[in-house]
Amino acid sequence: MTQLITTELVELDQNLGSSPEDVIRHLAGRVAANGRATEVEGLFADAFARESKTATGVPGGIAIPHCRSTAVTEATLAMARLSQPVDFGAKDGPADLIFFIAAPEGADQEHLKLLSKLARSLIKKDFTASLRAATSPAEIVELVEAALADKPSAHAAAAPAAAAPAAAAAGTAGESTAAAKAKGPKRLVAVTACPTGIAHTYMAADSLVAAAKEVGVDLQVETQGASGAKALDPAVIAAADAVIFAVDVDVRGKERFAGMPVINAPVKRGIDEPDKMVAEALAAADNPHARRVPHFGAEEQAEHEAEEKGEHIGTKLKKALLTGVSYMIPFVAGGGLLIALGFLLGGYTITGFADKILAENSLFNLPTVYPDLAWGPLGAYLGAVFFKIGALSLGFLVPALAGYIAYGIADRPGIAPGFVSGAVAVFMGAGFLGGIVGGLLAGYVAHSIGKLNVPRWLRGLMPVVIIPLVASLVASGILFVFLGRYVAAVTTGLNNFLAGLTGASAIALGIVLGLMMCFDLGGPVNKVAYSFAVAGLGAASITNQAPWQIMAAVMASGMVPPLAMALASTVLNKRLFSLAEQENGKAAWLLGASFISEGAIPFAAADPLRVIPASMLGGAVTGAISMAAGVGSKAPHGGIFVFFAIDPFLWFVVAIAAGTVVSAFAVIGLKRWAVKKPVDTVETVPVAA
Repeated sequence: MTQLITTELVELDQNLGSSPEDVIRHLAGRVAANGRATEVEGLFADAFARESKTATGVPGGIAIPHCRSTAVTEATLAMARLSQPVDFGAKDGPADLIFFIAAPEGADQEHLKLLSKLARSLIKKDFTASLRAATSPAEIVELVEAALADKPSAHAAAAPAAAAPAAAAAGTAGESTAAAKAKGPKRLVAVTACPTGIAHTYMAADSLVAAAKEVGVDLQVETQGASGAKALDPAVIAAADAVIFAVDVDVRGKERFAGMPVINAPVKRGIDEPDKMVAEALAAADNPHARRVPHFGAEEQAEHEAEEKGEHIGTKLKKALLTGVSYMIPFVAGGGLLIALGFLLGGYTITGFADKILAENSLFNLPTVYPDLAWGPLGAYLGAVFFKIGALSLGFLVPALAGYIAYGIADRPGIAPGFVSGAVAVFMGAGFLGGIVGGLLAGYVAHSIGKLNVPRWLRGLMPVVIIPLVASLVASGILFVFLGRYVAAVTTGLNNFLAGLTGASAIALGIVLGLMMCFDLGGPVNKVAYSFAVAGLGAASITNQAPWQIMAAVMASGMVPPLAMALASTVLNKRLFSLAEQENGKAAWLLGASFISEGAIPFAAADPLRVIPASMLGGAVTGAISMAAGVGSKAPHGGIFVFFAIDPFLWFVVAIAAGTVVSAFAVIGLKRWAVKKPVDTVETVPVAA
């Protein structure tokens, strides 16, 4: 196995710039100059993208920028000791010791374990003191190799801080920790995980263990990182008083900790404030009202925490609605595309033939009576199959929406009452609006019943029998007896209004939908416009094409932001965009063409006041053109790849192209002139030989 670090990869007491971007670019250049990466720009882009997600500065004047990259040919460690420290986001100030970890995309486990071991060594004060005392690159390499081999270093003893105890954790643990310690020993467990799984995962684990040890607490950690994860023993989990999740990604196997008091925070807090996290976990262990890992585990812990803190009712409703929409979309996308394929193979009148063909024919007994536009008997049969599967899938649209709105409010016990309420809404003709009302009713009824204090012998029956039974009866009963007919009347009126839209009113609707689709790029407003469009697809027909036209306007407008950012950052004016944005722009071409509005989020996050208005302008143009031209889409997703379900496709492309060009030039104009100072451009930092 090749060396991770060599003297050529070490720089001592150099000024590498004033920002993390400068330092990372320089070290990426040194890695490439030593033949360990195929290109500087690709490696820099991957490393800086990782840095942009979470700052890599850690306490003690250390930063560990790191990434996995296809540009890296072998696992590499580059190190710099800076004469001018640079702020990498650590709470205690800028960093002077920089370790740049570059791993290949398919790095072997041995290299990953070594890189992880190095990261864990960096929280040891004697090791970092030795690094600061070293006088040559050769000494640095010797120190690093000794740490990787678990050997004592000759230089460690000479370091002035080598014998200093790590007492900071004990001094800041607070009264709650002291009280917990006085009561007797506690047991804690923890899970640490970060997106890359090389450095922060293991540093957080060791920091938490050290902090717990300082206050006499046994803490065992499961590291879900790149070098493999060894699951905690179930007996250890069962014996623990509380759990700490120091994670930036989902915890794998979260259900193992169901019911335990939990402290949940980003992985970096496990490095920066391990003492406080341990103190909070000890306090939670003694608090019967502490937040706990949910038993049903499907919504993120943050939602449960927000609820416990008295989250505003409007925010709760928004989250529940978005939960319902997010779970509904797969039914709509899959079903809509299958219906579109059915139309392609069997003709648009397959709707009147499908049931008869499927009842009387098979693949070996093809139909003799079928639509004129079908691709022959085989096309008619397959078209009927695709159409029917898609139609059945779309039939779950309202029940799924209602079921998962209820799920967002009451967790798993709300699913069954929500689905039943959604089915009642369909039966009564209340449609999409009825599904929302039914889901909210079912969710809040189920949630209220679940909060009742019942005898222990009844608790096991609550989520599987009592809550579904009572919540279904109450929520669906209210729809049947009181609300359903009124919601159905509103739905019918809305459908009639949409079907009658022509001329200027249709163009105005296209503008509004375009603005909504581009306002928050996949957020709540975007989802409202999209849900409005897909909910109407079930009512569309040859004689009522307004829902198809609305769907086309929504899809075309949603494609504009990523395509516009791609055009602006990779073709029209690269200098106005950072290297990371240029890389994102390359991917945004495909994301935009596929109708994934989120492809523009990296641009909007970096410059929202210019990107979002420019996107909305282009989206409005696209929506207006699409509605004016009468473009219709029978597929709810897929972008240009469902061309066969879009008619007229040429005008669909024209609308998207017009909006894309308008948005691209608008964002370039705003970046050029809506500023008081010139936009910084990326300069190449020279790489030392």
